Amino acid sequence: MKNCIFCKIINKEIPAEIILENENFIAIKDINPAYKEHYLIITKQHIESVNSINETNEKKFHSIFLFAKQLAKQVNIDTTGYRLLINNGENAGQEVKHFHMHLLGGEKLRNL
Repeated sequence: MKNCIFCKIINKEIPAEIILENENFIAIKDINPAYKEHYLIITKQHIESVNSINETNEKKFHSIFLFAKQLAKQVNIDTTGYRLLINNGENAGQEVKHFHMHLLGGEKLRNL
């Protein structure tokens, strides 16, 4: 997607602190963190939202939780606990129309 900020990060057109990367996902530090540890796990393929997951791209998501687990371990919050959060759509707070999952931790998180 031409004007998508996450696509530009993936294509290295915009600098970002990349923490972890594989063939399907990239993990970066959130530039406006809600918690002490706040990372974004972004699909490398431009997929707008959960509602855009279909039979042609669903296989990319089979390993997203393993990727999140690996990221949590790499940033040393795997044993203390972390939250995974996906916002889907404007009313849910999805600000960038490119699928991403938040990994939050590093402190006691507020109950939802």
